[in-house]
Amino acid sequence: MNKLISLGFCVLLFASCAEVKKEEAKKPLEKEEQSQELKVSNEALESAVIYEANIRQYSPEGTFEEFTKDIPQLKELGVKVIWLMPIYPISMKNRKATDDLSIEDIEDEKEREKYLGSYYAISDYTAVNPEFGNMEDFENLVETAHENGMYVILDWVANHTGWDHAWLEEHPQYYVKNKDGEITDPINTETGETWGWTDVAHLDYDNQELREAMKNEMKFWVEEMNVDGFRCDVAGEVPTDFWEPTVAELQSIKPLFMLAESEKKDLFHEAFDMGYNWEGHHIKNELAQGKMKVSDWDDYMAKIDTTYQKDDYLMNFLTNHDENSWNGTIDERMGDAKWAMLGLVYTLPGMPLIYSGQEYDMGHRLKFFEKDEIPKEKGKMWPMLEKLGKLKKTNKALHGAKESADYERLTTSDDEYVLAFKREKDGDVVVFIANFTDEERSFSLDFEGEFTDFETGEQDFIHLKEEMTYPAWGYQILVK
Repeated sequence: MNKLISLGFCVLLFASCAEVKKEEAKKPLEKEEQSQELKVSNEALESAVIYEANIRQYSPEGTFEEFTKDIPQLKELGVKVIWLMPIYPISMKNRKATDDLSIEDIEDEKEREKYLGSYYAISDYTAVNPEFGNMEDFENLVETAHENGMYVILDWVANHTGWDHAWLEEHPQYYVKNKDGEITDPINTETGETWGWTDVAHLDYDNQELREAMKNEMKFWVEEMNVDGFRCDVAGEVPTDFWEPTVAELQSIKPLFMLAESEKKDLFHEAFDMGYNWEGHHIKNELAQGKMKVSDWDDYMAKIDTTYQKDDYLMNFLTNHDENSWNGTIDERMGDAKWAMLGLVYTLPGMPLIYSGQEYDMGHRLKFFEKDEIPKEKGKMWPMLEKLGKLKKTNKALHGAKESADYERLTTSDDEYVLAFKREKDGDVVVFIANFTDEERSFSLDFEGEFTDFETGEQDFIHLKEEMTYPAWGYQILVK
């Protein structure tokens, strides 16, 4: 009997400790008098670089604390915005083990332990994943970023929750149901078919109570934890008429930066500042693989010029968490073209993205549902990102937000394969020229001027109609 009492006491003690740990991860800290507050401004965003932080894979520990130590280093790369991939607790029910299997399909208990699930299967919007640390660790991360002049935005997943979320029991009316009254995983609104995201339950924005609840979950992070905005997952799958009043109310608390994982143009009328340049990214991949030509890029630039409003802008990238894990590393997709493509990413209108590990020449695909690790040894990429970040910060011709510098295509004698354009603002000029083929090409420009080569620092003259020869994937960034 005494053994049973002792066992019962231990179970209660364990449960109590687990509850305390959960509450610690959930409870906001009492705010002391804050130092001078960093406020989001378009002026800062014009020259900003955004960094996508994958906390799980950033360090061997996979914690807020370890990432926070490196925030001052990121400043060297011109980073102004830190986007944290989802930091919330992950549902156990239907947790993904692989793209096709859930942990319920894995019979070996020990084997199950290594599958940590998708960051995007959230069980609680107002807590932090205890694997990453607690609320105090998170607050320290935000304060450290602010001290270094950086904004922190959270990855927000409004389209769906994990299957362990309390709303499934308490508010089943918040979810999409099939003809049999069963809650479903997310459905493609265009085709009516499942996306295959079986680890999450689809939220129904026809329900007005859900809209209010979701808004309040977002307000928690702005009011209590002082975050500076949100990157909103599959934002185009959530109604624009939810985002607009919600963002307006959030912005009334403090100025925010809003990034939509979407190119849906009406999102940028009122709700979001920046979208994803997905289409442009895919064209870069196709150019690097010889499947498209520069003329295809020109068609795309003409298209977005007429699609978006003047103050809309897009995020440009070589990689991100989706591209790296599912479509391949930069080297796999772009090969020898990667340096020219990097130059393009930094000189285009918009904001360049660095994904965790890119700065360290990461050459492998990070595991998505398991613990993995980025390299931490500086190679060729770090110094190049440092130089490009400094150019982005100091040259107004690379302004890329709501008051973006002009983009002017320069005519060459070989426009099908050679891309040349000029950016200009307030007397600053940047010219980008690249041979987007895997062979040496000679061409001339209908343009002339005296510039400084960005990489060498040497003076460079472009003479009207004078023949120039660039090697395979050769490029130049010229500044004035």
